[in-house]
Amino acid sequence: MKWLSFFRTIQAKVIIIYVLLILIAMQLIGVYFVSAMKNSLISNFTTDLQERAELMSVLAAKTLAGTDPDEDPVENLQVMVNNLFNLDGAEIQVLDATGKVLTTSVSSHADYVNTKNTQTVVSRALQGISDNEENIIDADGIRKKVVAKPVIHNGKNVGAIYIAASMSELYETMQWINNIFISGILLALGLTAVLGVILSHTITHPIKELTRHARAVAEGRFTEKTPVFGSDEIGQLSQTFNYMTSRLREALAQNEEEKEKLASILTNMSDGVIATDEAGRVILMNRRAGQMLGVEGEELAGRDIGSLLGLEDPEAELLARGGVSDFKLLEITPREGGQPFMMRVTFTPIHRREIGITGTIAVLQDVTEQEKLEASRREFVANVSHELRTPLTTIKSYTEALEDGALDDKQMAPRFVSVIQNETGRMIRLVTDLLHLSRLDSKEAALRLQQVDIVEMLEDVEDRFSFQMQQKGVRTVIDIKPGVSTAMLDRDGIDQVLDNLISNALKYTPDGGTITMEAAITDNSMLSLSVADTGIGIPKKDLDRIFERFYRVDKARTRNMGGTGLGLSIAREIVRNHGGTISLQSELEKGTKVTFTLPLHVEGGETT
Repeated sequence: MKWLSFFRTIQAKVIIIYVLLILIAMQLIGVYFVSAMKNSLISNFTTDLQERAELMSVLAAKTLAGTDPDEDPVENLQVMVNNLFNLDGAEIQVLDATGKVLTTSVSSHADYVNTKNTQTVVSRALQGISDNEENIIDADGIRKKVVAKPVIHNGKNVGAIYIAASMSELYETMQWINNIFISGILLALGLTAVLGVILSHTITHPIKELTRHARAVAEGRFTEKTPVFGSDEIGQLSQTFNYMTSRLREALAQNEEEKEKLASILTNMSDGVIATDEAGRVILMNRRAGQMLGVEGEELAGRDIGSLLGLEDPEAELLARGGVSDFKLLEITPREGGQPFMMRVTFTPIHRREIGITGTIAVLQDVTEQEKLEASRREFVANVSHELRTPLTTIKSYTEALEDGALDDKQMAPRFVSVIQNETGRMIRLVTDLLHLSRLDSKEAALRLQQVDIVEMLEDVEDRFSFQMQQKGVRTVIDIKPGVSTAMLDRDGIDQVLDNLISNALKYTPDGGTITMEAAITDNSMLSLSVADTGIGIPKKDLDRIFERFYRVDKARTRNMGGTGLGLSIAREIVRNHGGTISLQSELEKGTKVTFTLPLHVEGGETT
């Protein structure tokens, strides 16, 4: 298996291709060389035999023609064959015109003498054809080259020369050449394989380093650098890879920084954010959204946003299709209980190029206070309109009555004028209170601080209301706790607070009741002033709204008593400007106690 994996590597492929190229090239060269060598040797061998046969035919022409009667032709021919043309592994025969063998160079073939040689080349030669040759294999399996030449004397064919030479030596030479060539091929292939290993190593080693560092980059290790082994293409690739790694590290660092910024923004923003996929399933929700929906810490991945927000099925389906790009006001009730609150949810589809809508972003805003402020504003406008409309209607009615003749009525005219004056005074008080509240809201009413004797201030308040209290038979108690002496206050503002509280206490305390004014120093060194009565009290359901502007527990009764519904609101703003707090405790039919605390030394304002 290990070898199989090795042969799949680039190194093995380079070595194999390199060796195969050398092998194919040398095979082509070898085939051409051996073939050319073989043809050359055979051609030279054949030419040599033909030249010998030609020379023998010339020398044997006179002898075969019988021109010298004193000579023995057979003996002369035998001498020529034995002495002049002795070839290793070759047989030379001299034939007469009939094809009969006269002599042979091979003594073992003496029985061939006086027999006819019937080979084709001999027949052709006796016919006068000079170019006669062929390859044969004898009875011993030896390859031989056969050449036959006609012997011509005075234009007459008087015989033939027959030469049969063994080609074993030639083929042994060829085999030797082949062995040398094969040895050269094997040696060349061995050297080629070694050079291929070295060459492939120079290519594959940088690639292996690149692969290793690419794996390290994929695992997040961007500090490692690929070694550069040269300035060739692979070296340039290594340099480019190192540059790409550095740029990728910078891009990922920047992306991580942006991701952390986004996560920090999502975590700490005051609005809730929910991201969904194209099917409306939650894929991301920040901490604020979890707090608002009461699902903080729960696993919400894959949950449907429609069920999470309590949307109806058609709305949820429209949201999943990205068809909602507006906002909705939802009333949410926390899981762990508590007061329901209003939430504004803004849906924005997420678009991706060439894909379309891939999800939705829902931004959740707690608009409970805004809705309350808006409701308060509407109620305030309605109350102001109502408070002004009632006296104006009364004034208009009585003015019209005076115009219609009531002015001449000595009894009705003064009464009508008195009502008009009362209603006008009521409107003046309302406008004055509104202007006062406006100055307090806009911080235009600067505090005029002075050292105030608390006991003296409470006694002055008692003196101002002593006549009304005597009329109703209400008893006044001033309770000064130890440590109370003086404080830096805006005397006029605190007097107005106390006047409003005493006025309310007088209105709602029955005859013979008691109003108690108390002054004390709290544990955190604050001046605590309180006004308690034994009046009718306030229902528990109205306690949270008692300091709202124009809010009345019993609207008809309060209006008849001349109240504008702004007294406690003004008192709260004055106390807040001093840096203090005001609170109210009340129990129905048992009385009410209003307490406000003030710092002994108020910062800011004008000192007088």
